[in-house]
Amino acid sequence: MSTRETARARPRRPDSKKRAPVQSWLPRASKRASGRRAAPLVPAHIRVLGVELEPDDRMYIRRKLGMKLGKFATSIERISVRVDDVNGPRGGVDQVCRIKVVLIGLPPAVFEGRDASLEAAIDGALTGAERAVRRSVQRRRMKPIRRRIGRRLSGTAARLRAG
Repeated sequence: MSTRETARARPRRPDSKKRAPVQSWLPRASKRASGRRAAPLVPAHIRVLGVELEPDDRMYIRRKLGMKLGKFATSIERISVRVDDVNGPRGGVDQVCRIKVVLIGLPPAVFEGRDASLEAAIDGALTGAERAVRRSVQRRRMKPIRRRIGRRLSGTAARLRAG
């Protein structure tokens, strides 16, 4: 028995609410409720082109999405994961995983991972997507709140201008 097999045999700790796997769909009533969501309520759509994904692979992607992006769930509207085999059966560095995270009030964060193995492409794309989302969310938090000047003058400024 190798060390990799023994590592998988360890019992898993239950996921916290922030790190729970994301769902594939949401009921319409919860979609209508706009605003911020908990981590398991962020919908993730997994699309596959030219690759066979087993249900275990899909669950692996959902679990990793919850672990990497669950902490940003209040800022995420939806997640789209596309897995593609570029070269077909010829082989080579042709497994592509593209992750698009649509953020609330910000432009979407898109990251693509490319590798010979599907798992490495998925892990690379997840790491890059987490980094891109973190950067976007931090940029929004650091942005100063600006007031519009010139729309309405305060009382003293109006008197000075008139007088």
